[in-house]
Amino acid sequence: MNAPLPDVPEVRVVGLPQLTTGFDLVERLDLGMHLKVHGPLEPMSGERLAELADAISLRGRGGAGFPFGKKLRAVAQASIRRGVRPVVVINGSEGEPACRKDTVMLNRAPHLVLDGALLAAEALGARTLVVAVTRNSTEASIRAAFAERGLSDRRGQQLRARIVRTPERMVSGEASALIRAANGGPALPPGRRERAAETGVGGAPTLLSNTETYAQLAVAARIGARRYCHTGLESEPGTVMLTISGAVSRPMVVEVPTGVPLRYVLQLAGAPPLPQGVLTGGYHGNWIDAVAAHDAVISRESLASFGGALGAGAILPIGPETCPLGESLRVANWLAAETAGQCGPCRLGLPAAAGGLSDVLNGGGQAALEALRQVTQAVKGRGACKHPDGSVRFFMSTLSAFTDDLAAHVLGNGCGRETTGVLPLPGPGYEEEGIPSGEKFAVDWTLCQGHGLCADIVPELIRLGPDGYPALADASVPVHLRGRAQRAVRRCPALALRIEQEAPPRPTKPPRTALPGSNRKALGSGRD
Repeated sequence: MNAPLPDVPEVRVVGLPQLTTGFDLVERLDLGMHLKVHGPLEPMSGERLAELADAISLRGRGGAGFPFGKKLRAVAQASIRRGVRPVVVINGSEGEPACRKDTVMLNRAPHLVLDGALLAAEALGARTLVVAVTRNSTEASIRAAFAERGLSDRRGQQLRARIVRTPERMVSGEASALIRAANGGPALPPGRRERAAETGVGGAPTLLSNTETYAQLAVAARIGARRYCHTGLESEPGTVMLTISGAVSRPMVVEVPTGVPLRYVLQLAGAPPLPQGVLTGGYHGNWIDAVAAHDAVISRESLASFGGALGAGAILPIGPETCPLGESLRVANWLAAETAGQCGPCRLGLPAAAGGLSDVLNGGGQAALEALRQVTQAVKGRGACKHPDGSVRFFMSTLSAFTDDLAAHVLGNGCGRETTGVLPLPGPGYEEEGIPSGEKFAVDWTLCQGHGLCADIVPELIRLGPDGYPALADASVPVHLRGRAQRAVRRCPALALRIEQEAPPRPTKPPRTALPGSNRKALGSGRD
């Protein structure tokens, strides 16, 4: 079974590095090394910075792909109209188990990311910078970078900078959830859609963008649009950061120019020569088949033309030895448990969809497949945040990508292959809000009478099967659902339901996350 990815996996580069320049010299570029490698950075006016973003076709690298120049202008206009100084936010909240590119950048090149954000802050006249992170190692790296630049949240600072820690959950990186966390609330979508450019942190217009996006901006500001566009495709210039995992011998983060064949990147990571499928864009992305994986190149447009997605930059091949529907079911159960619990399509629809996929795998036939399709259609477009739509995209892509396996399960006795667990998920026992707690439901079938109260109390993890008896999700009880899970146990009239500990995972060598020691005194921003 594939283990959870380390905070900072192996980093490789295809061609000449831009974002990863200096990674071959040190594990982490402190401010002094950063300036030696990248050189100084001159400030820009807001319109000039927006024109630079337009010239290099810079889009958000967190999944949505919104044009950065357009976002920058929207924040500037809202700030001027309202007479309020805007806020700049770095979204380094990377809660998807298959993504590590932003964590790599914040851990190894934090000052390049800060350069881009501070460039935008100065252009907009912002006086507040917020960096959202999910992991201990990332928080330590950013705190060290703040100290090296003399940044803090103390009153009287020209620019107040602070870190917001979010739980490692799929919904935590959603823009509205991050803004809610920065405002002192839970890192959950608020259930209503608001534009951050109008009303964000503290009610002020907020420029919120992904970690890699700010790093790309800093590179382009140094070398200029013309030189930046010499790398990659004319329509999508520059490089992209990808996280490659799944059925590979060497999980890695790789910086690659756009236009490089996807098959080359997969070969670099040791993927099977003929994968039966490649999940592109992460767990809110789309599957493509082996033919598409052979013909596609690394670009938003190319992947979309083959039915894939660049998304959050996660690429996950699976080999011929595993059941693709079983692999997808593991992810489906995790996605269902990651619900924010604030709307019916997410809280009820995603568990129902995961249960429907389980029914299909377990011989439910054509009726189970039709029920699954009805559930996914009912959820689509009705959620209060992007998690339901992204999850439904994954479900629908699974059904369309593996038609032969689907037919084998619906019309026969299955595909005959086991589920090997090659798609990375959080390890059991990870004790953070919203992350599996290491506990699972169990039913004593000699006592269960099918009352169904448990499915009413915690539908994210328990539903009623066609026979009226509970069907349990093959997933740990997340910490944020533990209270309701315990209530379901207490409310069972037949005393048939219990919570038990999962078997502990095998001990593994922990990833190296400590920062190299430093006796440097606090430095200035290095931007004079």
